[in-house]
Amino acid sequence: MDINEWWGLVERAREAAGDRADDRDPPDDPLPGALTDVLAALEPERIAAFAVTAVDVTRSAYRWPLWNAAYLIEGGCGDDGFMDFRDGLALLGRETFTRAVADPDSLAGLPVVIRMSRGESGWIGYESLNTPTAEAYHRLRGETASLDAAVEAALRDRIRPADPAGESWDAEDADAARRYLPRLAALFLD
Repeated sequence: MDINEWWGLVERAREAAGDRADDRDPPDDPLPGALTDVLAALEPERIAAFAVTAVDVTRSAYRWPLWNAAYLIEGGCGDDGFMDFRDGLALLGRETFTRAVADPDSLAGLPVVIRMSRGESGWIGYESLNTPTAEAYHRLRGETASLDAAVEAALRDRIRPADPAGESWDAEDADAARRYLPRLAALFLD
């Protein structure tokens, strides 16, 4: 699937979710359901292509600086948490995602992050982009085994990065956080 088409589908779901599109805080998050509805309007093969492109998109965010930003925002962030964070970040839309991958400190300007820094409700992470994809596919086909097989086959020859890209520093080092992520550090450490 063309990357522009992929982001266009995410944007359609965001538009359907309205003013709640930027916050994954359960239990009544409308965006996953909106994305399921958008994807269910596609052919099953296009849903599989969306799932494959989602892997490419979230892998592009597999970067130490972004992981350390997630660590600050979430008060800790392991492997699974960072996968969720990247999936949720993609749901924030292309502009926010691209900016955050290039400059993780830009996340300090998001209203949801500001709320989180105050201890108020809010969340960026989303458990898995696979969920709305599988639900949409299941609506059309009544099963998801063929979706899983198609995605696995498409990704079989792709090399997964062993480690995140970019410069790494100790995520628990407050001085390093202030140096590399000054705006986020001001929100969460000061």
